[in-house]
Amino acid sequence: MALSAIGLFVSSWIVIPAPTFLLLPLSVGAPEISPWLVVGNAIALLLLLQAKFRRHWLYRFGLAASLLALMLSLLPLLQLPGTHQRFETVISSALGADYLKGISAAAQQKMRPAPFVLVDAFRGIPAAKIRQTTGIEFARPDRVPLRLNLYQPAQVGSYPALVVVHGGAWQSGHPSDNEAFSRYLAARGYVVVAIGYRYAPRFQFPAQLEDLQAALVHLQQRAAEYEIDPDRMAIMGRSAGSQLAMLAGYQPSPFQFKAVIGYYGPVDLKVGYYDLPSPDPIDIRAVLRSYLGGTPQQVGDRYQQASPWQFVTRSLPPTLLVYGDRDHLVEAKFGRAMSERLQASGNRAVYLEIPWADHAFDSIFNGVSNQLALYSTERFLAWAVHQPDSLPDKTGVFLNR
Repeated sequence: MALSAIGLFVSSWIVIPAPTFLLLPLSVGAPEISPWLVVGNAIALLLLLQAKFRRHWLYRFGLAASLLALMLSLLPLLQLPGTHQRFETVISSALGADYLKGISAAAQQKMRPAPFVLVDAFRGIPAAKIRQTTGIEFARPDRVPLRLNLYQPAQVGSYPALVVVHGGAWQSGHPSDNEAFSRYLAARGYVVVAIGYRYAPRFQFPAQLEDLQAALVHLQQRAAEYEIDPDRMAIMGRSAGSQLAMLAGYQPSPFQFKAVIGYYGPVDLKVGYYDLPSPDPIDIRAVLRSYLGGTPQQVGDRYQQASPWQFVTRSLPPTLLVYGDRDHLVEAKFGRAMSERLQASGNRAVYLEIPWADHAFDSIFNGVSNQLALYSTERFLAWAVHQPDSLPDKTGVFLNR
């Protein structure tokens, strides 16, 4: 009975959005651990079927609870094959059916073998040996030390690089966030540079973008030392970090980025201030006021300058956007609209939406959603950094990368 009750409680968060910040880990985590929940709910059901008090109302309640919990916990796994097929169709449509043609067989062998590996959901995604240096100071604005983490392949060489900008509502976070992802890519032949920046409300926009730009200048100066190939650079961010990564990727930079990758990031901050999710577990308006210093009426220019939406022009790097359909911090509709805007401007954009996923789904690295997203992300990234310096847009005109 206890297993049935616990299983139903946890599994219910696969479909129930978190009404408060304290409950957000349940809403984020439940879909990602669904294989574990399936096993737990199945065990509870089997134990109940062997019980001897079948005429008692508690038995009927427990049986119904276990059956419902089992069905809920199966939802992500049942939706996974169809979702992956849609992802493949979207990527092939945007990049071409043979988009992996330019990637070496050795590089392809290092990638995820499938969009979901059941055993990895239980044991974790296997790690490999890399070189890692943390806490490298790259700037000190206003006497605040800014640091980055450097993740390099095990062997010395020259590698494509990915700059990673962490999330945290512009108020928290650390370059070590999502470190399993950084280590994973380093083991597959990338130099990953995870960037720190100053936090709101003490430091408001554009301080965070200035910090990211300072980091890029630092990387330009230390590219050889860090084993970075400056002609094969991409930038990625999560949540608040996605907004910063898109701003940096769509504006003049020391690097000509080959790709921009954004996970569940805000794109039009003024619209986001008024078009709120329901429920709104982190108080979006308070977060934006803290970051930008006021409301859209008070500091409208800041809202505009902080919105990647405003910087969509024709000649932008290919962009991958990944969102969860159950995200109640940054709703998927904003990412979908951003993708459509990029495509309408002649840019290559890939938009992937995970039906069961909430915000920060990839915080569980071996979870169902992240395995699926990782499979697509590493292929998009490999395609981007191995392409020539110009690509035709949708009208056939070649754009500089």
